[in-house]
Amino acid sequence: MLGEKIGSERGKVTSRRIIPGDDKMSFIKMEITVEMETTVYGVSGMNIGTYVVYERGPGQMFGEGQGIIMTNDGDGIIWQGVGVGRGEEDGSIAMAASIVCQTTSEKLAKLNHLLVLVEQKADMAGSASSELYEWKA
Repeated sequence: MLGEKIGSERGKVTSRRIIPGDDKMSFIKMEITVEMETTVYGVSGMNIGTYVVYERGPGQMFGEGQGIIMTNDGDGIIWQGVGVGRGEEDGSIAMAASIVCQTTSEKLAKLNHLLVLVEQKADMAGSASSELYEWKA
């Protein structure tokens, strides 16, 4: 079940690139890189991640990505995720994703045993934001 909100992110899209789809079922691929100020369980840091969004038909998107969060204390969190999304009327992209994390940080060790659910929105001006939730089994 959906657990408590564990963090949020605010930042910007630093790169967007359209690349050809791999097959006839994928119309295009968009490679998107974000840099976001992040707070997870009260610990602040910077998230840098890249994800590829596949358009599978008008209004149907699938994404997968990976990245790293470096905390202000010098700890690292590696993440990988997948999600689905849609284009909004204002031109922004809204994604719902699940990510898994790996860290050696003692403060953030519980991330190694969770599925983190992410609601992310990136607008045409390059602003990006996410809300992070813990999934409790």
